[in-house]
Order: sequence, then C-alpha cells, then structure tokens
Amino acid sequence: METTRLGASSDSAVSLMRWIKVLDQTRCIGCHACTTACKSENAVPLGVTRTYVKSADLGRFPDVRRAFQVNRCNQCGQAPCVTACPTRAMYRRPDGIVDFDKSICIGCKACMAACPYDAIFINPEDRSAEKCNLCAHRLELGLEPACVSVCPTEAIMVGDLNDVTSRAARIVRRETVMVRRPEKETEPAVFYRGAQQATLDPLAARRPAGNLYAWATQGPGGAQSVPSGHPGRRSSSAALLSYDIPHKAPWGWRVSLYTWTKGVATGAILVPLLLALWGRLGWQDRTAMWAAPLLSLGFLGMTGALLTWDLTHPRRFYLVLTQRQWKSWLVRGAFIIVGFGAALAFYLLGSLLGSVPLRQALTVVCIPLAVITASYTAYLFAQAKARDLWQSPLLAGHLLVQAALLGAAVILPFTQWLSPPRAVVAVEAVLCAAAAVHLLLIAGELALARANAHARLAAAEMTAGRFARYFWPGIVLVGVALAAPWIGVPAAPFALVGLLAYEHAYVQAGQSVPLA
Repeated sequence: METTRLGASSDSAVSLMRWIKVLDQTRCIGCHACTTACKSENAVPLGVTRTYVKSADLGRFPDVRRAFQVNRCNQCGQAPCVTACPTRAMYRRPDGIVDFDKSICIGCKACMAACPYDAIFINPEDRSAEKCNLCAHRLELGLEPACVSVCPTEAIMVGDLNDVTSRAARIVRRETVMVRRPEKETEPAVFYRGAQQATLDPLAARRPAGNLYAWATQGPGGAQSVPSGHPGRRSSSAALLSYDIPHKAPWGWRVSLYTWTKGVATGAILVPLLLALWGRLGWQDRTAMWAAPLLSLGFLGMTGALLTWDLTHPRRFYLVLTQRQWKSWLVRGAFIIVGFGAALAFYLLGSLLGSVPLRQALTVVCIPLAVITASYTAYLFAQAKARDLWQSPLLAGHLLVQAALLGAAVILPFTQWLSPPRAVVAVEAVLCAAAAVHLLLIAGELALARANAHARLAAAEMTAGRFARYFWPGIVLVGVALAAPWIGVPAAPFALVGLLAYEHAYVQAGQSVPLA
C-alpha cells in the first residue's frame, strides 16, 4: 500500500494543531496488521505491544458475530501519565501528542499506575516506559503512522482536529463517536466509531472458562496478570472475550512494603514526641533521646532503599531531584522524605549533644514533617487515576492512623526496657486506640457504597478474592493489638505483621482490575 503524505506543518503552526486518531470499528477485520507494523516500525520487543486488537464474540449461538477493537495510548489532553511522571520523561507536545524521553526515564512505573487505559509498559530490553506516540517521527516527515499505512480497510485514520479538510476531524465533528472511560476526564484524542460496549468496557464481556482464548494471550501470567472480564465479576453478558492481553499491576510487593516501612519511620518518632509534649515521656528518657530517632532514621533509610530498588533504572534516581516535575507526588514525596530525614538527623544531634532545648525546638519541625511524610502517599495514589479503590478522601487520615499504630507497636518494647511505667501505659493506650480507629475506618469504607464497578471489584478482590488471604489475617492480627493494655509487649508484633498484611492486600487489590 502506498504511504500517504500528510501536510507537514511549520513550527509556528504546530501549537494550533491537535493530532487525533479515529478507529472505525465497523471496518476493523481483526487482522492485526497494525500491531505487526507498529512492532516493526518502532522495534517493539516480543511480549509487549504499543497497540493490539482485542476481540469479543457477541450474541448467542447461532446468532453470533465477532467485534474487534484497537487499543492503544489515547493521547490525552489532560494526560495523567504526564502529571505523575517525576522526571518529565512523559510529556505532552504542543501538537497534542503525548511522547516520551527514554533517556530520563527512571522506571518508577508511576505513569503506568496513572494511565486509565493500560497503554504504557516497561520495555523489557531497555527497561524504560514506552507507549504509542502516533509515530511522531513519521508525522514530522509528513508520513502517516505505520498502523495507518498498513490497515487494509482504512479503519485507522489520523488527522489534525483543527483541519477542516481532515477526514478524521470531519468524522469527530459530524458523526457519533466514543472515547474510552470519559468519566476520567482525560480528554482522549483517540475516538472510536461504531465500537461495541463489550470491547470498549473492559468489564463488559465475560472471560472464557479456564482462560481459553482463540489465540494465546501475550505476556507473563501469574497472580497479578488478569485479562479483561474480571474474574471476580459475575456477568450474564452475551459477550465473550476471544482475544485479549493480560493486565498486570505496575507496583508489586516492594511498594506494599514501602507504605509499611514509611509508616513505621514516621510513627516511631511521632508517638514519642507527642507523648513527651503530653508529659507522659520525659525529654531525658532514653526512648525519646535514642530509640525514637534511631528507629525512625533506620526505617526511613529502608523506605528510600525500597523506592530505589523498585525502579527499573535505580542509578537514575537522582533525576527525581535534578530533573524534577513538581506536579508529581513522587517528586514531592522525595523532597518530603529528604526534609524529614534531615530533621531527624538534627534531632539525633541534639541527643548526642545532650541538648534538651534543641530537641524541644526541633519538635516544631519533626512533628509536621512526620505527619506529612506519613500521609503524602494518599496523594501519590490519588494520581493513579485509574485505581478507583485508592481514590478515598479518607486515605490520608487513615495512613496517619496507621503510622500511629506502627509507631506505638515498634516503640513499645523499648519503652518497656528504657522508660518508666507511665510511659509504657501511654504507649499501650496509643496502640490500642490506633488499632481500634484503623479497624473502624476499614469497616466504614467496606460498608459505604463504592463509586463504580471498578472500585467495587477491587474491594471484592481485597476481601473475597486473591488478596483475602492477606486482608483477613491482617484484620485479625491487628485486632489482637486491642488487648495491648492487658497483654503489653506481645501485642506489638501482631500489630506490625497484621498491618503489613493489610497494606499488601490494599495496594495490590487497588491495581487488580483490568483497564483495557
């Protein structure tokens, strides 16, 4: 097929352009030519794709037909991946294309967590984030994207939304078209003509029994690899998936553990300082002088190590500070952690100097920084716009309660060893109260109606699905901490292990629902 040349625009006109793509699903025959052309043009390795064709069988025998849908990056006008990217590796061009710069990608996977369309992946060869960018290198030469040039039925069209002569623009302006997940308010620039809800909505079609598909699904399997048609959803839909690729959670156990170590780090200093201000712990007490800052610094160091370890390019971690994109809560969190660590170091210096006034003065800095460090992850998770379980307005407060629970649990054995009885009684009371509030918040969230099907399915995965084996033991173990005023130090390990199990269930269940 002859490659069509598009009108190349001058630099002065680029800002007036808005590249869009129209996918005419009434013409798509499911030949996968677009997928193979994209792989060839962009050297996409096996096991991952920038674009793929999903299919579902509609109706019931003998009245059955197969519907196809092309899935790829939606080139959003309000792209969540751009906002979440800490180093500007994901960026939006003046002509509307959301592009990427692999040289400054740190592999944090924040863009993947933020994307409501499962359109971004980590390239297994260069370990950087990648997705469809409309073959921007071809557009700049006046050529069509590779997928457009090879489509045998002309089901894929690209054009400038502001160009009245553009076929794609005419369809968008004059005909009925659809976008994926409009409720996310991302302003997609990929429009579907004649799409079926069974393919457009990742939850609309049933999964085949035993995951038997017309063709093998791509990518690695495993507990966190789930195709569309969520297994936890009972559906009487007449639509049955026939080809799909797995959805895989971008953040694994290291992120679950990071939320726990950060809670311990903040709570270990927060609880003793508040008790010191309350008069239940003396400023010369060895728990306040030594145990609290050392435990806090130690677990804060573990938090930083986990965050770095989770990167696919850990040696580029410094780019979070030097190539920072301030809208990203990963960047804000990094600076918050650095500031909190500096405050703890000065507090420990006060202990080394034996200066009570210095440590008392530093509480004005340490307490607010501990609170912010404990709770900022709620805003980091909120930037993952597709993860509806994480969009709770109570999450910041809940993380603070968890920090108090973890801090009281980790500091309790040291107060038993280093502090007077009244301090031990106070820490036990904090542990009991924090455990009670934590359990009440969970009960309240489970009792409230979820905003949409994605949130309900994620909650079901947490309480009755794959992650129930972590969730319920976590609830029971934290429940033991309610007896802290009576059983004392033995309650501490139950609280610590129980909250770790709960955090893992919550973080992983939030990513369990397929998006494409």
